[in-house]
Amino acid sequence: MPVVTAQELRKSYGTRVILDDVTLTIRTGERVGLVGINGSGKSTLARILAGTEAPESGTVMRRRGAEIAILSQDPQFEPTLSARDVVIAGLAAWHAARARHDEASRALTRGDGEHDALLAAQSEAAADVERLGGWDVSHRVDAILGHVGVTRLDAPVGSMSGGDRRRVALARILVARPALAILDEPSNHLDAETVEWLEQYLIEEHTGALLLITHDRYLLDRVAERTLEIDKGKVYSYDGGYEAYLEQKAERLALDARAESNRQNFLRRELEWLRRQPKARTGKQKARIQRAESAKGQLAPKAERAAELHVATTRSGRSILELKQLGVRVGDRWLIRDLDFVLTKGERVGVVGRNGTGKTTLLRAILGDLPAEASASEQEPRLTQGEAVLGKSTTIAYFDQHRSGLDTEASILENVAGDRARIPLGEHVMEPRVYLERFLFEGPTINQPVGSLSGGERARVALAKMLSRPSNVLLLDEPTNDLDVTTLASLEDMLVELDGSAVVVTHDRWFLNRVATTILAFEDDGRVIRYAGNFDSFRAQKAHAEAEAKAAAASAAAARTAAPEATKAAKGGPREAPRAKGLTYAERAELDGILERIEQAEVRVTELEATLADPSLYASRGAEVPGMVADLEKAKAEVTRLTARWEELEAKRDAAGKG
Repeated sequence: MPVVTAQELRKSYGTRVILDDVTLTIRTGERVGLVGINGSGKSTLARILAGTEAPESGTVMRRRGAEIAILSQDPQFEPTLSARDVVIAGLAAWHAARARHDEASRALTRGDGEHDALLAAQSEAAADVERLGGWDVSHRVDAILGHVGVTRLDAPVGSMSGGDRRRVALARILVARPALAILDEPSNHLDAETVEWLEQYLIEEHTGALLLITHDRYLLDRVAERTLEIDKGKVYSYDGGYEAYLEQKAERLALDARAESNRQNFLRRELEWLRRQPKARTGKQKARIQRAESAKGQLAPKAERAAELHVATTRSGRSILELKQLGVRVGDRWLIRDLDFVLTKGERVGVVGRNGTGKTTLLRAILGDLPAEASASEQEPRLTQGEAVLGKSTTIAYFDQHRSGLDTEASILENVAGDRARIPLGEHVMEPRVYLERFLFEGPTINQPVGSLSGGERARVALAKMLSRPSNVLLLDEPTNDLDVTTLASLEDMLVELDGSAVVVTHDRWFLNRVATTILAFEDDGRVIRYAGNFDSFRAQKAHAEAEAKAAAASAAAARTAAPEATKAAKGGPREAPRAKGLTYAERAELDGILERIEQAEVRVTELEATLADPSLYASRGAEVPGMVADLEKAKAEVTRLTARWEELEAKRDAAGKG
């Protein structure tokens, strides 16, 4: 059964047509993804379907009584309400169902009306209450808020950041369970763990229909059962998630290309025929001429364009960036503690961790943008120990997640070029208008004020501005937010081919798996751990380390349990302490050679770490990385084992000598 049906929708902004006779239907319980380049009209279509914006022409039919909720990019609430109150206020359908149930129950008690009809109304209302979250929703409200990362449930939303307000808005929709949830970039401002939770929730718990607009390709691929694409004002429908969409779109484009090739061949043959014919035309000849003219009048399909991203790199020295015992605190809480890290040329570092752990603060520390302890407020991160040392030839380009370097009143051209007549690109220079065409801004568009652009278009402007100056180290803070998947692919290609180094804060798992050669993971209490490889390698290594820690804890617990029994046995009576025995012949031989074995094991660790730090490994031999990571863990364990054995033998020899 359809929840919403749109027919022949049309919408334009000035001379630019966004939606051109768009027709679509979303059915009960259907999970639909929506993709398209930034500015193609995804958010506009979402608002029209939700009823918060009107089309210029066309109709939208919504099922009677069906609640449609939309997660907007900038949600607004009564600022004095708490996060919990905002979510509860969104339960209009639940409150209405509960009221219908209570009214039917009171009528039955009074004996008013037809008994069977009241029973049916009561049963229907009870079913709606259950579907919308059950009879007690308070625990569900708090649980969902916690899952999406809202920790201050009673704080007024007016005091929250934009990211926190979006998390509250997302929780409000998830708790409400509307007939259709329209989620516009729900993964923005969520860490990777929360996105994975959201992914499972939408698959297993969300019972209504879903329209999902997202740049997160894993989320789109795993959640969507059908994918819609907006392309040049038209909407195309594909069965399945992101991977299936790519396959079917490739087939459609290939078919379009064959059709265009056939048309061109037909025109070529017809033109040759026309040139050979005498001037007098028969009826059949005239019909053939009309077919040729008709074919000439058809417009060839426009080739798809993607942003062309390129960074002009400057030569870097032997030393690029070194963090020495870096420590950062907020109040009494450590964000970063005792971090030692050396960035090498060609290394692409992905920075991951839960929201609020200090990822952006790390970039600020590298930029030298943190105040010293003496001058900082209790709410401001402060550098309390160590330093970030940049090489003499290091030139940094910084992408700010808030796009705060953009002047929203100025045009795209003014933001990117300023007063420059030329943009330097390595050994070449480029006229600013031509340069902006690489970022899909052309014609009158470049004179639009940045404040009028969509979030994704602003992100492209910020990228164009950052890449317009040479650098050799890129610091990117949440670059994937708001970008469409086509631009993301271009950004990934640029980073993979980068003749420099990059540090990227992002929650995008697909992006990290494609780009990262190293992961810096923020753990508890300010610990930042370095892992070799991409996001999947990091997860495998972390899981292995956690399994080992659990095994060690279980072993220690077993030893503590056994200790009292040994003490009881020892209390059987006073005994003379046994004399310490000396080393056996085999143990003396083992001790003589053990330092050499420790050195060999340490060399093996160093070799494996150097191999895993080489960026070219992931491009040419990516399939071997998990095995190398396992070998590295074994080599480290061997160093630990041999060192412990050496200490044991030395202690035994010393004890025998004292005896």
